[in-house]
Amino acid sequence: MTSKKIKKVVIVGGGTAGWMTAASLAKLIGKNLDITLIESDEIGTIGVGEATIPTMMTLHQLLKINEQEFMAEVHATFKLGISFENWKDVNHDYIHSFGFTGQDCWAAGFQHFWLKGKERGISQEFGDYCVELQAAKANKFAVLPNNGLNYAYHIDAGRYAKFLRRLAERHSTKRVEGKITVVNQHDNGDIKSVVLGSGKIVEGDLFIDCSGFAGLLIEKTLNTEFEDWSQWLPCDSAVAVQTQSVSEPIPYTRAIAREAGWQWRIPLQSRVGNGLVFCSQYLSDEEAMQTLLDNVEGKVLTEPRVIKFRTGQRKQHWNRNCIALGLAGGFVEPLESTSIHLIQRGIIRLMQMFPFDGVVEPDVQEFNTQMKDEFYFIRDFIVMHYHLTNRTDTDFWRHCKTMAIPESLQHRLDLFKKTGRIFQQSGDVFAENSWSQVMLGQGLIPEHYHPIVDMMSDDELERFLKNISMSVQQSVSKLPSHQQFLSHYCSAKPI
Repeated sequence: MTSKKIKKVVIVGGGTAGWMTAASLAKLIGKNLDITLIESDEIGTIGVGEATIPTMMTLHQLLKINEQEFMAEVHATFKLGISFENWKDVNHDYIHSFGFTGQDCWAAGFQHFWLKGKERGISQEFGDYCVELQAAKANKFAVLPNNGLNYAYHIDAGRYAKFLRRLAERHSTKRVEGKITVVNQHDNGDIKSVVLGSGKIVEGDLFIDCSGFAGLLIEKTLNTEFEDWSQWLPCDSAVAVQTQSVSEPIPYTRAIAREAGWQWRIPLQSRVGNGLVFCSQYLSDEEAMQTLLDNVEGKVLTEPRVIKFRTGQRKQHWNRNCIALGLAGGFVEPLESTSIHLIQRGIIRLMQMFPFDGVVEPDVQEFNTQMKDEFYFIRDFIVMHYHLTNRTDTDFWRHCKTMAIPESLQHRLDLFKKTGRIFQQSGDVFAENSWSQVMLGQGLIPEHYHPIVDMMSDDELERFLKNISMSVQQSVSKLPSHQQFLSHYCSAKPI
């Protein structure tokens, strides 16, 4: 480790990861830092992940980003959850929504009350007790006082990177155009400088690798090992395309399971983002491209492009004087829109542990432990969608249904199956309500509910459930349509 004080920070790569890092460091802790971001116009960014989760608000609040200005700039729409179609069975769908379902008590989550009601024939659908889910189905939305609705965004990733770039440059971040050809290291192995194609040398004390799958510093220079998860997440490719909007945008993402993967459909104010995540063992690139084009709506605006990826994470997200953020640090496919969340969490952790006085081992270890654990939680949550299925109609789904899964996930599924219990673990972005919505949505019904529910008589339970569903209906009935609210609140700036 180096005891050298950190004054010069070099960020390698732009896109969402690079510019989010630059904007955050420059505005929030950068008073005595010299921050440079290197990117090349020749190297495109992945930029297809256009859906987010509510944790994005945390960083935006720290950066004092005006929501209406941001949304108009990036042509954003609101997101209340994800519709999972054909996952449990073909022609079956459910929504994993943000927010809360029903009412918990100190000893048991709402699912226990719902389960007893289901046994007695007095429960409605689990999602009928969630405002966000019902608002999504009704295509309604509003920003309410006191966080009355939990929401995230659908964004244009390219526009978002430009929005963040302007913020970073207002706070003295310097952008250098160029392609890195050589990385120089100190005798102890730390990174000393990078050399651009022009011959320009950029020196730094701390380097942040936002170079995407290339892993220019973390992998190609420091040879940091990668933990591969393809045995649990077999999809290794994606094809993406943009289309014209043919209808008003809905306030949720669609994740539509196909024969060897799944298709995303993300509505923006100006267009629709589409893609197909697939496993090349069961589907060729050409077949995947055709499957996607056969299942989009509206005029195709871009050439379909195939992206190859490997799911997993670095065994060290922070190695020596280099921190990997975004795709350079790891990748869990975008099924639950966690890519930008992981970038953000890495940035916030880095700022909390920023090595102003030099890199020290305890900081590095703590950062790596927290990042790895968060990746593991998200990995398990994604694997669950594939494994908990009744589908046996294709080789791909038969494989997913019967494959061995991580022990940590198997324990959660067994616990829920036997007892109905879920416990959110420290560092897990997905709360109990998220786990229950997906497990129930995928058809895993607990064998028992918590006996505390029996403290209620059947009549009391029926009134309890009815009051919640009526309250949900009343709340949703007062909301304007999603499009009405967008037009009033944050109409997109002209292209």
